[in-house]
Amino acid sequence: MESLFTLLQVVMTIVNFSRANETCSLQGESADPQLSKDGHIIIGGIFPFHSNWEISDLSFTVKPNPPKCRSLDFRAFQYSQSLIFAIEEINNSSSLLPGVSLGYKIFDSCSSATMGVRMAMALVNGNEKTVLNEHCTKPAQVQTIIGETYSSVSMAIAKSVGPFSIPMISHYATCNCLSDKRKYPSFLRTIPSDYYQSRALAEMVKHFGWTWVGAIRRDDDYGNSGMATFTEAAEQLGICLEYSLPFLRTYSQEKVLKIIQQIKSSTSKVIVGFLDNWDLEILLHVFFEHNITGYQWVGTEAWIFDPVLAALDKHNILQGAIGLAIPKTTVTGLKDFILDIHPLKSAGSAIFTQFWEALFKCKHNMQNDTKDTTMCTGKENVSEVQNTFTDMSLMPIFSNVYKGVYAVAHTLHKLLHCTKKCSTLKQPDPFTFLEQLKRVRFTTKEDEDVFFDENGDPAAKYEIINWQTTKKHKFVTVGFYDSSFPAHNRLMINMASIVWVPVSVCSESCPPGTRKAVQKGKPICCFDCIPCAEGEINSIKCKQCNEDLWSNPRKDKCVKKEIEFLSYEETMGILITIVSIIGAIMTLTILIIFFRYKNTPIVKVNNSELSFLLLFSLTLCFLCSLTFIGRPSEWSCVLRHTAFGITFVLCISCVLGKTIVVLMAFRATLPGSNVMKWFGPPQQRLSVLAFTLIQVLICVLWLTTSPPLPFKNLKRYKEKIILECQLGSAIGFWAVLGYIGFLALLCFVLAFLARKLPDKFNEAKFITFSMLIFCAVWITFIPAYVSSPGKFTVAVEVFAILASSFGLLFCIFLPKCYIILLKPEKNTKKQMMGKVKST
Repeated sequence: MESLFTLLQVVMTIVNFSRANETCSLQGESADPQLSKDGHIIIGGIFPFHSNWEISDLSFTVKPNPPKCRSLDFRAFQYSQSLIFAIEEINNSSSLLPGVSLGYKIFDSCSSATMGVRMAMALVNGNEKTVLNEHCTKPAQVQTIIGETYSSVSMAIAKSVGPFSIPMISHYATCNCLSDKRKYPSFLRTIPSDYYQSRALAEMVKHFGWTWVGAIRRDDDYGNSGMATFTEAAEQLGICLEYSLPFLRTYSQEKVLKIIQQIKSSTSKVIVGFLDNWDLEILLHVFFEHNITGYQWVGTEAWIFDPVLAALDKHNILQGAIGLAIPKTTVTGLKDFILDIHPLKSAGSAIFTQFWEALFKCKHNMQNDTKDTTMCTGKENVSEVQNTFTDMSLMPIFSNVYKGVYAVAHTLHKLLHCTKKCSTLKQPDPFTFLEQLKRVRFTTKEDEDVFFDENGDPAAKYEIINWQTTKKHKFVTVGFYDSSFPAHNRLMINMASIVWVPVSVCSESCPPGTRKAVQKGKPICCFDCIPCAEGEINSIKCKQCNEDLWSNPRKDKCVKKEIEFLSYEETMGILITIVSIIGAIMTLTILIIFFRYKNTPIVKVNNSELSFLLLFSLTLCFLCSLTFIGRPSEWSCVLRHTAFGITFVLCISCVLGKTIVVLMAFRATLPGSNVMKWFGPPQQRLSVLAFTLIQVLICVLWLTTSPPLPFKNLKRYKEKIILECQLGSAIGFWAVLGYIGFLALLCFVLAFLARKLPDKFNEAKFITFSMLIFCAVWITFIPAYVSSPGKFTVAVEVFAILASSFGLLFCIFLPKCYIILLKPEKNTKKQMMGKVKST
């Protein structure tokens, strides 16, 4: 409706301005200022003295009348008095604009964009009804405009006066859109932009851990622009909006009910209110009617510090509200000036008559009044009244008006070259004045630094206010926000001072060891918690630990993997060590016994020299198993395989030599046989040496080409590291084993052929058994070695070494020890030759 009215007025203005060379006449009623004072230079002011308006006729058949203003607002009087106070103070100053008097013209916008533009044009062009014999263009009548209070009205005015370079300084319009200098080149303000406020609100919401919030915004440029910035900042900080609902106090009941139903059906417990105090007054009643309580409100400076709103909140709908407010400040003398008011000071001013009647609920004219109304005497005492007008809680906003006027004065002071007295009283041209105003910087008498940035905005500083209820609401400062500080220090909140901070999340934080999985079709703040896989830890997503790390049981931290190897400290290592030492001790004991009884027939007949060498090699076999225990190192990896390969070949070579001796000895007993001369002791030693040197050569080639080295096996187990000796050349390893196997098989075949020789004590039988055990062990070893995991691979190899060594020791030497120690009567040459019958 208002937009149609504005369009109609613009069309009529264009028609009338087309007659540029004719006498100019003001169309319609002249606009007279509510408050005015003459001076050398005039400062304009536009404030919403009324909070509502109505248009009586929009039939489009007759010219519409201006809107009728309704609902007097005391706050606008406080703003206007702040402007007048600043001008009076400047006029009385001897250091600022000496010899220059400032005047003012203050108009009422009625909170209407249409009325605001009309009043701005009246300030720019003057309000004379007729201009004779001159064109309809002339210099601006005012140097600047202080106002307007609301962003939407300010945008309309700023667009209208911007082309003329007339500065407009707002004390309360915070819409981020007004920082766009392409659209609003002459707009400045003394209150921070909603860009900073919106981001500060988002950071504050994040600080409290609220990731799931709702929002209600005023359905105009102020609310929509501010909420857009808040939404963008919230998304960057990981905050999700469950809903963002537009609201205006002129909404129909049906629209309001839809808003209420959506809030009732929501799960978030925090409501961000980008509204003004009048919107919230209506919402308070609606919330109470529908019993909607228990929400944490987050507010902007437009309402968070409003005592009138707090007084209306009798049902604690806004209990615990927290938000941003302009930092507290004082202007010396301003409070007394505002309250020192009476109708005689402004005789003839209709607005003051309305104000006085509304303030004291009386009437100057009793002609058409009822019996309940009293007559105004003009002697009423303002100090006895407690209402919005006498409330000074918005002193920071009054100070913004005050600073705007002083910014104009300091700019004029410089442009008029004022020292002891200004050199000229001529009003500067608007463009020059605007450019100088953008660069002005000064300090108020309260030591506050005032300047404008490149967007015409001041530095953004806020107090964080918390509504706390005892018998009545009180506003407690619990923190600060300063956009000039580094990002991590901008927000400072004393959590201990805050009353009632609820939890508002769509999904509870995932416990350690789980990851977030966003629920289908819902915002990122709504998620399910899915356990992380083994070896992963949780952050935003499950993160794989490094190769040498593993997740702890809680899966919230990567820890070093357990390192596994066959250790001397563990049970298996201790048992192997004990068995190896026992085997070595038993072998040495047998060696001592054989040495003690070396001259007895049973020792002599079984080739004592090879027997001693075999016992020595068996001792080395038992001891070499100890090299497989302990943390693998370069030397241990080389030693364990080479020592094992060489000692076992030495051992098998001795057994093979003994087997050949048995066969040769049998052949030597045949008539005419002279075979023993070909395999006497020198040949036996040479054969053992030759067989062993072949294994030594294989080992040297292995170590030269690709030796075994310590290796961290990360693939066998995910949760631990296997320290093992990598074979290096697999061909070398299997060549060592293959050669041992070949000798063992050869020895077994020869011993098997000699098993039934007619000697009384045929050693070939025992060699056959020992080789049978030896081959069985190592044939079994191969699949067990390949399939055994981790340290058990080493254990299997050690077991094969010990088992085969014990097999040789027991099968070859225990029967002989039995005769030497327990049956000495059988240890005779006749018994060995089989010439005595056994009993």
